[in-house]
Amino acid sequence: MNDNLVRGPQWQPLVAQFFAPILGGEQEAWERANYAIMESFFRSPDAWEQRLAAASDYESFDRAYMLDWLGGMCAMVGVPCPSEDESVALAHEATDLIIPQIRSAFLGAVDTIRTLHGQGYTLHTASGESSRDLTGYLTGMGVLDCFDRLYGPDLVEIFKFGPEYYERIMADAGVSPPEALVVDDSPRVLAWAAKAGARTALVGAHSVPQRDGTLRIGSLAELPALLG
Repeated sequence: MNDNLVRGPQWQPLVAQFFAPILGGEQEAWERANYAIMESFFRSPDAWEQRLAAASDYESFDRAYMLDWLGGMCAMVGVPCPSEDESVALAHEATDLIIPQIRSAFLGAVDTIRTLHGQGYTLHTASGESSRDLTGYLTGMGVLDCFDRLYGPDLVEIFKFGPEYYERIMADAGVSPPEALVVDDSPRVLAWAAKAGARTALVGAHSVPQRDGTLRIGSLAELPALLG
């Protein structure tokens, strides 16, 4: 639903505006630090998967992530870092404030969500982000009321990394797998959903061979007509 290439640059000034008055340092330094830290987190799929593998559950993952995020930025800006508990609380306060301000929805995504909701489809998220963060993003998009459960790893106690993630979502939602349609822009992710028994729709232009049963759409805006 959101374009990371558009979302990322919006974070940097907002992070700086939040932390600089509280912890000190120049706003430009905070912007550079946020960019550098996030680049290190997502420099490769392997780096992210190693972070997931190191966590025993979502709560420990989230705590480690917040400590690394804020601690890393403080070190780069050259300001003292609060205690661990204070850092986690402050990092959550920052993200709770920043996320609803982000405007990065793909063209047509908001209208598509509202159309599907109006047509009576039950909509859930199936994200690697927490339900807390998803609440902020969907609030910013103005479509929070269109969704039922905001599934992230915190609600199903497993990371978005394999078929079991989707099995737990469908079980929690009380949905039979053949009745579920999972929409994503990642062929790898949709392979997990299909293995869990769901129908799948791939969004965007991809060079990978079409997998049997997977619907193809160029954008979310095409989904209502396809379902109709």
